[in-house]
Amino acid sequence: MEFRHLRSFLAIADELHFGRAAAKLHLTQPSLSQQLQRLERALGVELVTRTSHVVRLTPAGEAFEVQARTIVAQLATAERTAREAAAGRAGTVNLGYNFFAGRHILPATLAKLADDYPDVTVEPRELRTGPQLAALADGTLDVALVYGQPATARFASRRLLRVPMVAVVGREHRWAGRPGVPFAELAHQPCMLFDRAQCPAMYDEILGSARRSGIALTVARSVDDPSATAFVVSVKPLVAFASASYGLGASALGARVVAVRLYDPVPMIDLYAVWRVEERNPLVAAFLDSMASAGPFRAPGVT
Repeated sequence: MEFRHLRSFLAIADELHFGRAAAKLHLTQPSLSQQLQRLERALGVELVTRTSHVVRLTPAGEAFEVQARTIVAQLATAERTAREAAAGRAGTVNLGYNFFAGRHILPATLAKLADDYPDVTVEPRELRTGPQLAALADGTLDVALVYGQPATARFASRRLLRVPMVAVVGREHRWAGRPGVPFAELAHQPCMLFDRAQCPAMYDEILGSARRSGIALTVARSVDDPSATAFVVSVKPLVAFASASYGLGASALGARVVAVRLYDPVPMIDLYAVWRVEERNPLVAAFLDSMASAGPFRAPGVT
């Protein structure tokens, strides 16, 4: 069975006239009849009956017509999807993002992408910076939204905005009611950090702010999971760190933690979009274009 035989059969079903069906397909009538005969031999059933005056589908032909139309429509969709994918207008983008990007970058970006590229699907995964970059390197992700610019020639990047960091404490902590705290006061507070590989830019900025303040942090505990961090500080007199968005989000979600602004200095980190230099997925450009059109973006607490 060949696809052209299906199209010939459907033309006959549409016209119920061999001459008009042949003209519709730019075929001779004998050629159209031969294609129908080959299809019927392949199926082992008669699809069309005709007399000198009437052409009609047999019961088998009527049943086959439904499925044949589905096959032709699916093939047309497949052809269009292939062309759109080759042109960077259809397919899937595997995207990594962090909490901040999920709240402040993706909503407008995905809305713009849906308007401009309705056949592009995004598969998002929320991860910290280190795991995102590892997944980008092994091809699991196509784009990563991370803190800090990767120092490798394998990746290209685009800076999106600067993000302030805050202290995160439990509601019973003595800082909980304060609008802001000088960074130097952390000298007298046990802190929670995370392994540097999880987010090097954030880790380095926290320690760098401590050096600029002339203090050394007392790291009492290390926890890599942001949600677990919030649970721990809700019951322990510890100070953790997060982006301003994450700290505010934790409070909004009803967790027993609050965000406290840090100043003198305000620790800041840069959010980047990162992708492979040798990128073969044309949809990456579509995603980046939509993100650029959706911007510029602003972080909470930054004017």
